[in-house]
Amino acid sequence: MKKSELLVVLLCIGTLLSACVSTTTGTPAPEANEADASELNYQLGARYYQNGRYELARDRLMLAIELDPKMVVAYTTLGMTYEALDNPRLATEAYENAVRIAPRDFDVNNAYAVYLCKARDYEGSSKYFMKAADHPENDNAERTLTNAGLCMLNKPDMAEAERFFRAALERRSSYGEALLQMCLLKYKQQDFMSARAFLQRFMSSAKPTPGVLFLAAEIEGKLGNERGRSEFVDQLISEFPESPEARKALSSG
Repeated sequence: MKKSELLVVLLCIGTLLSACVSTTTGTPAPEANEADASELNYQLGARYYQNGRYELARDRLMLAIELDPKMVVAYTTLGMTYEALDNPRLATEAYENAVRIAPRDFDVNNAYAVYLCKARDYEGSSKYFMKAADHPENDNAERTLTNAGLCMLNKPDMAEAERFFRAALERRSSYGEALLQMCLLKYKQQDFMSARAFLQRFMSSAKPTPGVLFLAAEIEGKLGNERGRSEFVDQLISEFPESPEARKALSSG
């Protein structure tokens, strides 16, 4: 965009954009001006959303959509904005518009799946998570599937959650979040041998945190391996002496 054209667009923000005319280049092409103004309004709206200024975000995003009714990213951001404004009816409408415009966009399907999960529509959420995960251009399908598993834990549906976590690991066997979630799930099910196996796989490729070391010690304790438990506790206290987990391990003996 030429500097003169950009100046015209900036001066027109907040006014009737279609009525703006450049004094240096004559009457600009309406379609080009509207596309530029739509993008600029979207960028402003997204920034307002990130800064928690939701009413301003809503207004800019609605203007972006008015100028470009097919700007799918403006609809999804508007959906998140209406969520923040506690207006589920308009949030649903915005997300549904996004899916209608771009039914094969995996980012759109994922955003809608997350929204449906928060709205406790677990069946719908699962459907759109799978659509997003199965898209051939989704290079982070393991993350999408893990999010689906986390959603099922909220239902709660342990079997369905496990199905999604295992599907994530089929996509990338070393994906840490799915390994950790499988460990926690097996721990809750008191399948401590499986919990240990998943945690070992996690720790083989990730630097341990206080929480992970504490969990490892707990698992070894459940398996009756006091030596292993003591080794993890010693590592926890040595590497993270000020952590809440270290203090808890010390207090529990």
